[in-house]
Amino acid sequence: MNTPGIWAIYRFEMARFGRTFWGSVATPVITTALYFIVFGGAIGSRIDQVDGVDYGSFIVPGLVMLSLLTQSLSNASFGIYFPRFSGTIYEILSAPISTFELLVGYVGAASTKSILIGTIILVTSTFFVDLRIEHPAMMVAFLILTSVTFSLFGFIIGLWAKGFEQLSLVPALIVTPLTFLGGAFYSIDMLPEPWRTVSLFNPVVYLVSGFRWSFFGRGDVDVLVSLGATFAFLIICVAVVGWMFKTGYRLKS
Repeated sequence: MNTPGIWAIYRFEMARFGRTFWGSVATPVITTALYFIVFGGAIGSRIDQVDGVDYGSFIVPGLVMLSLLTQSLSNASFGIYFPRFSGTIYEILSAPISTFELLVGYVGAASTKSILIGTIILVTSTFFVDLRIEHPAMMVAFLILTSVTFSLFGFIIGLWAKGFEQLSLVPALIVTPLTFLGGAFYSIDMLPEPWRTVSLFNPVVYLVSGFRWSFFGRGDVDVLVSLGATFAFLIICVAVVGWMFKTGYRLKS
C-alpha cells in the first residue's frame, strides 16, 4: 500500500477545500435555515405530523441527504476532472500508485468533505427542531456509505465529462430532481397510486428512507432493502471505475 501517495492526494484535495472552508460552511447553514423557514414554517404549519414525526424533524434526513449527494458528486467530479483539464492527470497516472490507491485518495477526500457538510447541516437543524436519533450507528453507516458511493459516482462523472458544462449536467438535471422526488420532504406513502409504485424505481428513495429510518425507526421501505440497494449501486460504481481505468476511457486521449 502506497500510503504516502494516498496521503499526498488526500491532503491536496482537502487543502483545496480548506481554502474555501468558510464559504463551504456558510452556504449549507444559510440554505438549511431557508429550508426550515419555507418548508418547516409555511408547509409545516399545515402538516402537523408525518408518520408520527413532526414535519420539521421529518425533513431533516432529507435535507442532509440532499446535501450529501450533491456535495459528494461535485467534490469528486471536480477533483478528478481538473487534473484532466490541466493535463496533470498524466503525472498522476505515471506515478507508482495503483487505481485502488488513487480512488482511496480522491474518493476519501470527497467523502470527508461531504460528511463534514452533512454534519454541519445536522447540527444546524438542532437549532430549529427537536431531533432524536434512534439508531446512531446506522445513521453514521448510511452517512459514510452514501458519501463514498456518490463520491465514486462523481468520480465517474469527472472522467466522463468533456467540459465544465457536462460536469454540472448530471447533478443539476438528474440527481437533484431525483432527490426532491425521492421522499426527501414527504413520505411516498402520501402519494396515490400509481405514483407511489413509480417512486419505488427512484434509487434515491432507498437512500432517504434508510437514512430516515436511522433517525425515527421508520421509513418508506425496509431498511435492509435500503442497505442492499445502496451496496448494489456502490458495486456498480466500483465496476465502472475499474473498467474506465482498464480501458483508459477519457484518460489516455
